[in-house]
Amino acid sequence: MVGGQTVFKYKTIKGILHKCPAMIKLFVLLTLSIICMSLPSLWLATGIMIAVFFAFLCRFTLREQLTDFKPAFFYTILMYSLSVFSNLINKDIIDITNSLFTVNYTLLTVLLPHHDYIRIVLRLTLIIQLSALFFRSTSSIELRECLNIIESLIRRIFSKVLLIGKYISLYPRFSDNITLFLSFIPEIFETWSKINQSWRARGGKQGLRKIKMLVFVLISLSFEKAAVKAKALEARNALIKRFIS
Repeated sequence: MVGGQTVFKYKTIKGILHKCPAMIKLFVLLTLSIICMSLPSLWLATGIMIAVFFAFLCRFTLREQLTDFKPAFFYTILMYSLSVFSNLINKDIIDITNSLFTVNYTLLTVLLPHHDYIRIVLRLTLIIQLSALFFRSTSSIELRECLNIIESLIRRIFSKVLLIGKYISLYPRFSDNITLFLSFIPEIFETWSKINQSWRARGGKQGLRKIKMLVFVLISLSFEKAAVKAKALEARNALIKRFIS
């Protein structure tokens, strides 16, 4: 949400990834996200650079890529703070000798983050990049169709299983709800961006008071949007069932 940008918002400008079917993108990016959970830091850093280069090929600007990283910014600060705190209480930095508390450290030793925290931040960064590539190149309609196909395939497989097959409906019921949930993620950031801009336009200042007021507005608007979409989805499903029957 930098300068009016919204996190994970679908980009209508067609790039390389837009031409790829949603199902292929889902399986490939999901597989890569799972694999990166076990990669070492050097491989994660290499993957981040490759993802940045690929994002440029998909015509995602640097501004948009930085916007997608904003949700992880506060988490990164938290992890760095924990790393510094861990360095401070590490037995190699703080020595207790003859009941005297002697702090023996250098500023560089304390401020350098621990390699475990670096790996966690790199892992989070790469996963966010992969998620951004998917959401920015896949519309909600494409996502819904993809999940409908997957659920229908699973239902057909289970419908052929003895004993339980006759109880399995071939009509997809969960894919629309999953699509609604996934599509709601960028909408939350978009809603926050709008109310944050309204707050700043009215001369509101940064601070705890802003968070206390805007969070309740965000929750209220989000629930309102969710209720409207849920009713629309319910009406759509009822119409489809009536048409099928």
